[in-house]
Amino acid sequence: MEKSFSHNKAWRITIEGDPRTKKNSQRIIRAGGRYIPIPSKQYKEYEEAAGKYLEPWKELKIAEPVNIQAHYYMRTRRRVDLTNLHEALHDILVKYGVLEDDNASIITSTDGSRVFYDKEAPRTEIVITPAKTS
Repeated sequence: MEKSFSHNKAWRITIEGDPRTKKNSQRIIRAGGRYIPIPSKQYKEYEEAAGKYLEPWKELKIAEPVNIQAHYYMRTRRRVDLTNLHEALHDILVKYGVLEDDNASIITSTDGSRVFYDKEAPRTEIVITPAKTS
C-alpha cells in the first residue's frame, strides 16, 4: 500500500464493530482533587479494536485538507448523535496516525456522512478524499 497521500485518490477504510461515541456513558474520576470525565469502557474497547483496521494507514499523517465521509452502520435503531460519532472517529484517526490532526484546516468537511442500521454487521465505512478548493 502506498504510504503517502495522493490528491487524486480516495482512501477507503472499514472499521468493523458497533460504532461508539466518547460522550455516552462517560465515567467520572477524581484526579488531583478535580473530577474529570473519561470515555466509557465500551468506547475504549472500540478505540483499541479500531487500531487493527487502521494498521495499513498507520503513520500516514494526512495534513492536507480532506473530506471524511463516514457511513456508520449501527447494531440497533437507537437514536445516535452524528456529531458525537464524528468526534470519536476523528480522534481515533488521529490516534492511529491516519490524520496529523482533526482541526478544521485538515478535516474541512464530512459531506455525505450518514447513520444506517445493520444488526448483523455493524461497522464504520470511511472514505477520505482531498477537499475541493475554490
